[in-house]
Amino acid sequence: GGGCWPGPLTADWDWRPTTADCRLGYAIIPAVPIETPAKKGLEDVVAASSSICYLDGERGVLAYRGYDIHDLAEQATFEEVCYLLWHGRLPSRSEVGDLQSQLAAARPLPEGVLRLMRSLPPANSMDSLRTLTSVLSLFDPGANDTSVEGRYRTGVRLTAQLGTIVATSARISAGGGSIEPDPALSQAANFLYLLKGSRPSALEARALDIALVLHADHEFNASTFAARVAAATLTDVHSAVTGAIGALKGPLHGGANTDVMNLLLEIGYDAPDQAVEEIVRARLARKEKIPGFGHRVDRAEDARATHVRKTAEARSGRSGTPRWFQ
Repeated sequence: GGGCWPGPLTADWDWRPTTADCRLGYAIIPAVPIETPAKKGLEDVVAASSSICYLDGERGVLAYRGYDIHDLAEQATFEEVCYLLWHGRLPSRSEVGDLQSQLAAARPLPEGVLRLMRSLPPANSMDSLRTLTSVLSLFDPGANDTSVEGRYRTGVRLTAQLGTIVATSARISAGGGSIEPDPALSQAANFLYLLKGSRPSALEARALDIALVLHADHEFNASTFAARVAAATLTDVHSAVTGAIGALKGPLHGGANTDVMNLLLEIGYDAPDQAVEEIVRARLARKEKIPGFGHRVDRAEDARATHVRKTAEARSGRSGTPRWFQ
């Protein structure tokens, strides 16, 4: 259970190799038992320091660049939050206008990507997103521009295009056809327009905009860590984001959201409270996890839940489906 170490033994070691298992001056180091086992999930391991996002799960605090998430959710748009995360400050009116124009110009997908999207077999939507994100790099002339400016441009394009991919893929899967993005709409409103084929109401657009703000960053989660590991090799942005999407798909990360909705559909919209309780208790008896409950970092109420709850209640009431919220 030992290993070879390329160098001399230190004075702390009084053991010396007695075999010729290692060559070229390598010393044999015996295995040393670890008395303190490492915690799971990199807990308490400092992998990097960042001023982008601050998260205190014990107190329910989430902040971007020093701005409390509650203030941003109530007063900022997704585009303004993107600028804040990328530049470290909130934009002026002209600066956010420039970013909106850049996002609008980048939203249309290359025809080659649309053809591939139509040819893909039915699959998990995250599989399609991962594949199409990788393919986007083949149609981006600046994909391998590793300068700071080049990576920023790629980041803006991907932010715009990934929304188009998700909405258009869902529309095609439902039997609809792809439509061109509307440059006059915001990122959130445009997503709903591409998904439904009609302009969303102000309530619908604002609900999604708030959701995008709330999920714009969440410190060093699994997908962020995966992207940073890839980016540290100096690979291109598309590759790093593709790896992040692969991590996000996992049921212990972003995939948990899908599991929540699948459970609700399994229970059924019209299920009485007693049936709901029976299904949940049966799962617990089988020692199965109930998706949507518990978070590795957030021990108090997730700061994002406050605003999601408000918009979900308003939206479900307006759409005549309050049971989903209840």
